[in-house]
Amino acid sequence: MKSIINVLLFAVSIGSALAIRCYQCSSQTDPKGIDNCGAYKAFNKTQNIAIECNSDESHMPGSFCMKVVHQSPRGFIWDGRWRQVIRQCASVSETGVTGVCNWGVYENGVYWEECYCVEDECNGAPSVKATSFAVLCLGVLLFVAKILS
Repeated sequence: MKSIINVLLFAVSIGSALAIRCYQCSSQTDPKGIDNCGAYKAFNKTQNIAIECNSDESHMPGSFCMKVVHQSPRGFIWDGRWRQVIRQCASVSETGVTGVCNWGVYENGVYWEECYCVEDECNGAPSVKATSFAVLCLGVLLFVAKILS
């Protein structure tokens, strides 16, 4: 049984060693009146180019993609709500899990959401979904753990 677990862990590590391509942008750096990163309008994949996470172009090297959204509560500033979106490569997630979104509210009322995914260009989607491969691996590992216990 131990050899089966080692083979599964090896197979999962091969997939994570391959280079991944993610979108990289921030609504903070968008020119005034332009929404390149999809803070207020749908993210335009043809307007943005995904970069390889372990290349010199990447602001942050990593093995998966992330999307971060911050949104103010209504009335936070005089002209209504503001939104900030950041898309980039990542190497560490808060939860240690990819294929999920976590969210919450800061003490000042600002809503936050962080999504992590492991497929090329997956941080261009409105919301990140778990990949079928990740779900399959998790299912197999849970099955093996049940057998061993």
